[in-house]
Amino acid sequence: MIDALLHYPFMQRALVAGILAAVACGIIGTYVVVKRMVFISGGISHASFGGIGLGYYLTQYISWMTPVYGALIFTLFSALGMGTFIRKTRLSEDTTIGIMWAVGMALGIIFIGLTPGYTPDLFSYLFGSILTVTTSDLIMMAILDVIIIAIVLSLYKELLAISFDQEFGTSLGLPTQRLYLILLCLIALTVVLLIRVVGIILIIALLTIPAATARQHTHNLTKMMLLSIVFGIVAVLGGLWISYELDLASGATIILLSAAVFAASTVFTSLRHRNRKQSEKTPAD
Repeated sequence: MIDALLHYPFMQRALVAGILAAVACGIIGTYVVVKRMVFISGGISHASFGGIGLGYYLTQYISWMTPVYGALIFTLFSALGMGTFIRKTRLSEDTTIGIMWAVGMALGIIFIGLTPGYTPDLFSYLFGSILTVTTSDLIMMAILDVIIIAIVLSLYKELLAISFDQEFGTSLGLPTQRLYLILLCLIALTVVLLIRVVGIILIIALLTIPAATARQHTHNLTKMMLLSIVFGIVAVLGGLWISYELDLASGATIILLSAAVFAASTVFTSLRHRNRKQSEKTPAD
C-alpha cells in the first residue's frame, strides 16, 4: 500500500513536505508550548493572511512574487510588530495580538479584493493543500528548515534560558528583548512553512499538539524537540495515508490524528502515573 502511494509524484512531494513541516513544528512548537506562546502564535499565523493577499496583489507588478513570498515578508514584520508593541506599549498582550490578528486578516481581504481576476487556490492557503505542493515549495520549505535549525543551534542556551525563566536570563545579562523577537521571527518562519501543509486556520494545532504530547513524556528541552518531531511525522504520514484511503481533507485529517495521538498519550501518562502512585503506597513484602 505504501509503495502504491509513493508511486505518485504528488504523494512523494507531500511526504517530503510533511517531514519538513514536522521538523520545524517539533523544534519551534516546543518553545511555543514551554513558553506559553500559543495565543501569540495564533495571532502570527492568522496575520499571515495579510501577506497572502499582498502576495496576490503584487503578482501583477512583480513577476517572481507569489502569495507564499508575500506571507513570508508580511509575517516576519507582523511578528516583529507584535513583539515590539507588547514590550514597548501599555497595551496588554492579548489586546495587541487581537488587533494585529484582525488587521492582518482584514488587509488580506482588502488586497485580494483589489486584485483583478479570480483567486482559485485561496481556499488551499486557508485550509492547506499538501497534495498540491510543488518542487519550488519544497525548496523554500527546506531553506526555511535550515534557517530555523541553524538559528536554534547557535542560540540554544540563550533561548533555553528565556523559555523557562526570562528574569533569570535578564540577570545573566542576556539580551532578552532581542531573543524574544528572534523567537517570534522563528515562529513566523514556521507559520509560512506550514501554510501549504495544513493552512492558516489549522497551523496553531500542528504547531502545538505534537509538542504538548512530547511534554507529557519529558521535561528535557532537547528530548522534547526530538519527540515532538517524531509525533509530528507520525501525524503527517498517518494523516496522509488515512486521507488518501478515505478521500478526506488531508490537512484536517493530519490534525485529527495528531489530536488522537495526544489523547492516547494523555490516557497512557495518566495510567502510568496512577500505577506508580499505587506501587509507592503498597508496602514492600
